[in-house]
Amino acid sequence: MIKYYALSNDSDVQQAMNSTAPLISIVSPVYGAATLLPELVTRIHNTVSQITSNYEIILVEDNSPDNSWEVIKKMSETDDKIIGLSLSRNFGQQKALNAGFDHAQGEWIVSLDCDLQDEPEHIADLYHEAQKGYHIVFACRVDRQHGYVERLSSRLFYKTLGYLTETSLDSSIGNFVLYSRMVIDAMSKIGDYYKYYPLLNNWAGFKASKLPVKHAERKDGKKSSYTFQKRFHLAFTTIIAYSDKPLRLVVKFGIALVSIIFLVALFLIYRYLATGKEVSGWLSVFLSIWLLSGITIIILGLIGTYIGKMFETVKNRPRYLIKETTKKT
Repeated sequence: MIKYYALSNDSDVQQAMNSTAPLISIVSPVYGAATLLPELVTRIHNTVSQITSNYEIILVEDNSPDNSWEVIKKMSETDDKIIGLSLSRNFGQQKALNAGFDHAQGEWIVSLDCDLQDEPEHIADLYHEAQKGYHIVFACRVDRQHGYVERLSSRLFYKTLGYLTETSLDSSIGNFVLYSRMVIDAMSKIGDYYKYYPLLNNWAGFKASKLPVKHAERKDGKKSSYTFQKRFHLAFTTIIAYSDKPLRLVVKFGIALVSIIFLVALFLIYRYLATGKEVSGWLSVFLSIWLLSGITIIILGLIGTYIGKMFETVKNRPRYLIKETTKKT
């Protein structure tokens, strides 16, 4: 295990620089951004080289539909600081981050997206903020360069996710985060098959700070690959993986429904005794059967989903598979 340094002054920085492990690892999942990679790497070099010459850049290609992997391989041929990992299929952003974290050797690990909306120049700001004694530093995006619908869906996503997982999530925080080695080592011990780092960051409980940073426009003009459908799937999967609150809500709903039906039944009995008016037959029975059947199907489906996720976990499959790497052995 790599020793953790509390890098609080220049001598500590120099000690880390002289060690075999890099001082800083930058991890970036890559998907559909081949034209942005050269600029991304150049700007990372320009920023991180002002802190240390001992760093690495880990680009995790998540089965991108463009020629991202060819670009990564070509850059790594002339740049020994670049480590490329190509996943065997599209595992998703969180698993790509997981792969990068597993291979990062730095005392400090920075995660950021490849689309340059999180500007690499702020890596230095996050690093200097961490020297005040923080283990995690989050970049809070100011003036987000997204459309109204996307911003609204993002807020709804985090509000719903926070409510159902009973956590407090900040929609201004994305994947631009600086971690200490201590935090990455601790989170690597978490055996969850579905790792969603915004939740794990809160659960881990290490001393954290937030730093406001400017959110830039995407230079290649492409829209985010995170469609509403993908966000919904991510939210549903994360909620099922991290919370049993939906099951508890179903129980509360069932109790409330039984209570309402009981009160309605009492009212109908009272009305019959008081006025002699009978309840019409087949329609009320028909609607009641369909209502209760629908509720039963929903409950069984929810329980089945949890059982399915448990089944996927107990199979103990790897979270990702690496098809190819540029790392020199």
